[in-house]
Amino acid sequence: MTIRGWRLGVVAVLAALCVSGTGRPAIIRTASDLGPLPADRYAYTPRDYQRSRQATALLVRQCMAEHGHPDFPLDPRYPSDPVTAVAVGTDYGVLDLAAARRWGYGWDPAQSPVARPKGRRMTNAEYADFPDCGAESNRRLLRGIDVERDWLYASKRSIEVDEAVKRDPRLRAAWEVWSRCMAEQGFTRYPDPVAAYTDRAWRRGSDGNTRHTSRERATAAADVTCKRRHHTAEAWHAVRARKQAADISRHRDRYAAGLTALHTYRATITEVLRTLG
Repeated sequence: MTIRGWRLGVVAVLAALCVSGTGRPAIIRTASDLGPLPADRYAYTPRDYQRSRQATALLVRQCMAEHGHPDFPLDPRYPSDPVTAVAVGTDYGVLDLAAARRWGYGWDPAQSPVARPKGRRMTNAEYADFPDCGAESNRRLLRGIDVERDWLYASKRSIEVDEAVKRDPRLRAAWEVWSRCMAEQGFTRYPDPVAAYTDRAWRRGSDGNTRHTSRERATAAADVTCKRRHHTAEAWHAVRARKQAADISRHRDRYAAGLTALHTYRATITEVLRTLG
C-alpha cells in the first residue's frame, strides 16, 4: 500500500469517529479526553490502586499488632530511606500544549507522582516482621482468586495487543505524518511520539522527571502541535479500540474470568475497609 493509501485510511478512521458522535472535547489534553477503550472495564484502575493501598495498610497494621507492634503506623517510612527509581510510561506521549511548553516531557516538580510516606520510621524490630505481614495481607486480598490464570488477565493481554497496535498500517501512517510534521518544524524526525517522549536527551532522573531544557520544551510543544494538526492521538486511539475489541472477542471467556477475579478483589477490599477502616 502506498503512503497516500495509508493517509486515506487514517482519514477514513477519523471520519468514522466524527460520525459516531463520541462527544469528545475539541482539543485533546489528556488520554481520558479520547474516551474509553473496550479493555478499560477489565483493567485495574488508579482508584483500585489507592483503595488497595488503604486496605493493605490496615491489614499490615493488624498483623503487626499481632506480632507485638501495637502502634505500627499506617504509612510508615523504612528505617533508612531506600533509593528509588521511577519508570515512566505513556499511552500517547504528551498531549497538553500548555504543559509541554512549560515542562516539556516532564512535570512540575512540586507535583511529583511519587507518594512519600507520611508516617514515622518503623523500628528495626518492626522492619523484621514487616515483610511477613505484607505477604500475609497480599494473600488476604487475593483470596478466592486464581492468580496465575485470572488475575489481571487484561493487563497481561495488553502487552500483546499493544504490539499489534504498533504494527497496524493505519497507525504507522499516522505516525509517519506526525514524524514529517516534526521534521518540517526543525526537530528530530522521531519514528513515533513514544520515541520523542522517551528520548534520552531529556535526561530523566531517578524520579522520572526531566530537565525541562528549552530544547526539550520546544520539541514537546511541536510534538503536541503536530498531534493536534493531524489528529494523531485520535487515530492511535481508534486503532487501539479495534485491536482490543477483537482480542476480547477472541478470548471472551478468559476476559470474563479476569473480570470476575477483579470484582472479587474489589469486594474483598471493600470488606477490609469496612471492618478495619
